[in-house]
Amino acid sequence: MKRRQHGFTLIEILVALFVFALVALISGQLLSRTLSAQSQLQDRGERLALVHRAMQIVQRDLLQLTNRPIRNSDDFEQLGSLLINTDGFLEMTRMGWRNPLRHRRSEMQRVSYRLEDEKLIRGYWHTLDRGYDAEPAFQTMLEDVKRVEFYVLDTQGEEHKFWPLQRQNEKALDPVAIILRIEIAPFGVVERIWQVPGANLSGGRENANVPL
Repeated sequence: MKRRQHGFTLIEILVALFVFALVALISGQLLSRTLSAQSQLQDRGERLALVHRAMQIVQRDLLQLTNRPIRNSDDFEQLGSLLINTDGFLEMTRMGWRNPLRHRRSEMQRVSYRLEDEKLIRGYWHTLDRGYDAEPAFQTMLEDVKRVEFYVLDTQGEEHKFWPLQRQNEKALDPVAIILRIEIAPFGVVERIWQVPGANLSGGRENANVPL
């Protein structure tokens, strides 16, 4: 008697192909999602590193804030050691400008921060007192920035969007800290606070000898 030969039927082959295709589809989707998640984590990590670097530079400047007003080129108008307004603008005089080549210049430096075209921009001048041709150099600290706000926290615990204070009969107050609130993608609002060094930077009208 001849041995019967058994094989796969067409339906069995189609079912097997369908199972293999389904497994391949699920595996491809899992691999795609894993690669996408890894890419997002890498991008977020790089973004976080940029934010951390920018905050370190801001901290370095603010922790070296010093009481040194400057003279502007406009009729020698004096500008205060610390200026803040509601447009996310801060300008200040800082110490500790490194001079490894020992150039004949001050170790104090005038720096500023502002929001421009959704970028946090740091400006710095090569001289303290500005001539008519004094232009700052700029560097981009962060991109994709939605909002920047600087505040001064005074000795009474009140926050001020403007510094120096401009109200008449304002009692002279010293800033004890500077607050930065910045809205950046994808982290949302980030807030940092730095204690101001012990220099007297009074914002009231009573300090007439050093207008700030």
